[in-house]
Amino acid sequence: MTEISYTTDGVEMPSFDTQRIENWIVSVARGFGKTVGAVTYIFCNDDKILEVNRKYINHDYYTDIITFDYSRPMRISGDVFISLDTVRSNAILLGKTYDNELMRVIIHGILHLCGVDDKGPGEREIMERHEDEALALLSNM
Repeated sequence: MTEISYTTDGVEMPSFDTQRIENWIVSVARGFGKTVGAVTYIFCNDDKILEVNRKYINHDYYTDIITFDYSRPMRISGDVFISLDTVRSNAILLGKTYDNELMRVIIHGILHLCGVDDKGPGEREIMERHEDEALALLSNM
């Protein structure tokens, strides 16, 4: 059973069609041969994501997303922290809409849970290709 939930910490809940997004997430995960279990999105501000980054990853910088992976081999699950402040500033920097950037970051976390990395040589380009494919899928749903 899919158990996608959303919560906030220091920010207002972003507005989107949760059923459409959940169907999208399930479809993307299915493309990797995975089912979706418990996934919690925690929408927060820059202060909170910096605190999480420092406390759990020992990184002292802001980021748009931190994904904690609790997946089993065929079933993804995890906690996904998303800084709406950084999503907003990245959207401006990249010349994208806020909504488009938010969807990109939402699916970025799912792609991590599906096993897609973006830190090693050439991996960022692979992640971006999967993000683009997922965003195209969403636009057709």
